[in-house]
Amino acid sequence: MTQQNAQKRLETATLGGGCFWCTEAVFLAVEGVESVESGYAGGQVVNPSYEQVCEGDTGHAEVVKVVFDPAVIGYREILEIFFATHDPTQINRQGNDVGTQYRSAVFTHSDEQRQVALEVIDELQREDIYGGKIVTEVTPLADDYYPAEAYHQNFFAQHPNQGYCAAIVGPKVAKFRKKFAHRLKA
Repeated sequence: MTQQNAQKRLETATLGGGCFWCTEAVFLAVEGVESVESGYAGGQVVNPSYEQVCEGDTGHAEVVKVVFDPAVIGYREILEIFFATHDPTQINRQGNDVGTQYRSAVFTHSDEQRQVALEVIDELQREDIYGGKIVTEVTPLADDYYPAEAYHQNFFAQHPNQGYCAAIVGPKVAKFRKKFAHRLKA
């Protein structure tokens, strides 16, 4: 733990909500989020490449590692933003992105995170927000998180006019900004 983390008592959430470019772009704008890193988790290959993950044989999901200050934003709110910005009822896909690497997943860092994640899912399911069964995987994060290649980091900010970013990421970020305006960084 860095000295800054010790002073601020930062926490980490690791979330898979389809393409990590989308999820990263959303969380980079959230007040209280210190950093966001795109990566891979939940698989069996050591340090996989993007190409290996895209082939669907490694078992990894595209994820983001969100480091946040719980004095500013809590884990429950992080999860509320996560669930509001992807479709947790789709098995192994988000829209046209199909494969296990695009599954909805919460990789927990503690028993407390696991409990909160299960509570949030239960509440959303009872409220029938999505009109279907939530299939989000909730599993402890093992030692199988790997950062994605450098060119994937902060991708949307660097390539807002790239085809996928303009058609998919941009509208998702706009929806987030409208719904969670009170949570945007100044």
